[in-house]
Amino acid sequence: MAEIHEHQRVAVLVDAQNLYHSAQSLYSQNIDYSSLLEEAVRMRELTRAISYVIRADSPEEETFFEALEDIGFETKIKEIKTFGDGSKKADWDIGMSLDAITLANHVDTVVLCTGDGDFSRLCRHLRHEGVRVETMGFASSTSEELIAATDRFIDLEERTETFLL
Repeated sequence: MAEIHEHQRVAVLVDAQNLYHSAQSLYSQNIDYSSLLEEAVRMRELTRAISYVIRADSPEEETFFEALEDIGFETKIKEIKTFGDGSKKADWDIGMSLDAITLANHVDTVVLCTGDGDFSRLCRHLRHEGVRVETMGFASSTSEELIAATDRFIDLEERTETFLL
């Protein structure tokens, strides 16, 4: 795969729930999304930045969604579903995958910010299509299969002072 250069078009797709839970369980801190986006893009050309979030009716979430948009993210919001047995579910795996595949024809690099191993098949597909794939996540909570399926893995644990608030 191609190395990083200034003319690369980049799409950054952020699995906000995955990063939030990892940062909370490992460090009891939040993600610095501005630094995350800056590192993901580096000196390249940002085509699209999308953050996939879940609305859970928390008082501070609207402020969080607005802050993401102020940073430069398009925010896609999914409502949490509550089932008859009381269990709850909401994830963006299929939505993120469809967006990545759709964007693949318009970018040189897709940066997935997640540790979810469910995306390893997507990474292999994108690479097969000639798209450079990078992931950003916390190594201790990122699937080894996901790391192996990418061209570059950026471990947020190596620079917590940069990526955590």
